[in-house]
Amino acid sequence: MSHILQEPLLVVEDSNEDFMMLQRLMRRLEVKNPIYRCNDGDQALNYLYRQGTYDTDSAPRPSVILLDLNLPGVDGRYVLEKIKNDTTFREIPIVVFTTSSNPQDIELCYQKGANGYLIKPMDYKELQNIMRAFVEYWLEANVIPIIRE
Repeated sequence: MSHILQEPLLVVEDSNEDFMMLQRLMRRLEVKNPIYRCNDGDQALNYLYRQGTYDTDSAPRPSVILLDLNLPGVDGRYVLEKIKNDTTFREIPIVVFTTSSNPQDIELCYQKGANGYLIKPMDYKELQNIMRAFVEYWLEANVIPIIRE
């Protein structure tokens, strides 16, 4: 696979194991996009608003956010709502990536503006297929608007 876009991907994931698995899969899928990680919702909001230790260089605007729901501190539901209610960030696609298959979570996320909802499978092969579909659509096929900061 060759990737034309090399826009940043922001992964908001508290599990080191899940993040390392994602990184391995992204390497196998030959993803060239730089991947940034936030461990929790507070850190994700600091990243986007460039607060604390983040500045323009350390926190480039992501083209897509892969967001876990169940995070320590501020959870993914709040992060999703905050981002989608802010005109500065509203157009950034957010794909929820979580273990929750609860229909209420799915409905809530779409109501709050999620652009996609992926359930983390327990099976590695299934995870590989889901991540391949994510990469092919969100990092290759999807066109994002040009935002001037």
